[in-house]
Amino acid sequence: MSKVKTFVLDTNVLLHDPNSLHSFQDNNVVLPMAVIEELDSMKTRSDEIGRNARRVIRDLDNLRDRGKLGDGVRIDEGGIIKIISSKTMEVEIGFSDDKADNRIIRVAYGLHKEGKTVTFITKDINARIKADALGLNAMDFEKEKINFDELYTGFREVEVPRETVDQFYAEDSIKVKDLDVNPNEFIVLRDETNPKHTALSKSRARNELVHLSDKLSRAWHIRPKNREQRMALELLLDDRISFITLVGQAGSGKTLLALAAALELTLRAKNYDKILVSRPIMPLGRDIGYLPGNKDAKLASWMQPIFDNLGLLMRWQTLDWSDKSQKKVDALISDNILELEALTYIRGRTINRHFMIIDEAQNLTPHEIKTIVSRAGDGTKIVLTGDPYQIDNPYLDANSNGLTYAAERLKSQSLHGHVTLRKSERSELAALAAEEL
Repeated sequence: MSKVKTFVLDTNVLLHDPNSLHSFQDNNVVLPMAVIEELDSMKTRSDEIGRNARRVIRDLDNLRDRGKLGDGVRIDEGGIIKIISSKTMEVEIGFSDDKADNRIIRVAYGLHKEGKTVTFITKDINARIKADALGLNAMDFEKEKINFDELYTGFREVEVPRETVDQFYAEDSIKVKDLDVNPNEFIVLRDETNPKHTALSKSRARNELVHLSDKLSRAWHIRPKNREQRMALELLLDDRISFITLVGQAGSGKTLLALAAALELTLRAKNYDKILVSRPIMPLGRDIGYLPGNKDAKLASWMQPIFDNLGLLMRWQTLDWSDKSQKKVDALISDNILELEALTYIRGRTINRHFMIIDEAQNLTPHEIKTIVSRAGDGTKIVLTGDPYQIDNPYLDANSNGLTYAAERLKSQSLHGHVTLRKSERSELAALAAEEL
């Protein structure tokens, strides 16, 4: 029989995933009193953090029906949840008790000194460093993590006999034996005797490959500049695919392609009633503080990258490089065709027949992504775009953010398509910065 382990949770773990209380099977979960105090200070917030805090507090309140949390309460998963005050721990850690983080670590260290097998779980890197300095086993919360180095790219190359490549060009589709592919995955067939002899295909069944459609090769006067962009357009314009994840470095065209497809399918094809664009309000560098005006005025500052891309698309449509493009964008908003929305206001909505773009999705947690995607009603397409190398959320990284988590977890689903765009096409300078800086 394995020895029962004790997991001490930091507040940020509960705020990241309110279900984390129940993620440690039949082991003991300890919440320092400082965690309860921090949850209490955040419960009035109107954002996802506030909602998660309230959810955890309600969960703990319901557990009181089973016994005293100070003595430990057994949960359905078989483990025990217990609340402990740092004042009961007669140990010194060399850190001031003025900070909640230090009081939390003190509880973990005290249990460690009592001989228990303790693991301190926190998403705060500095807290893990402090705990490690005390000899504690400290870990990130890894339930919703993937290995970014092995992230599904949405395409791959396969070496085949020359006859297979020739057959693919001659026929509408071919079947390749022993080829286990994901739905909507792109396969580059490469002649094993001549590397320059290739064919770009898309999977339709587990081992059946078809040609990319000429009808899905351009959107709103935009043509792809590289192979990955061509793949992305194929997915964006395909009505059979309702959820798309696009990962790529700055300038790779993720947002521009998504907006071009949205304009094409909404204004021209009339497949959707509206375009809804949102992005996390996560500033780069120091926050500029309070913004005056109503909701639209406040959002305008955060949505400027979207306006930049829309303005460019409108200029390319008419080849008019004057300031008239902004008026066209404003007209889309006033005509209720284009909607800019803060993620805070999406919860509770049912969104039907929308082309929905969530930009900078790398700054969202897996739980937040789930909340957004579950808003989709009939006829809605959702596109997530982002760069996992540019994460501003202090508790997320390339392995734990919602964008890469969704791309990896949904790769086997026929409604999902994914492409990793590797090349920056914004400018030669932007490409240099993305590669070298």
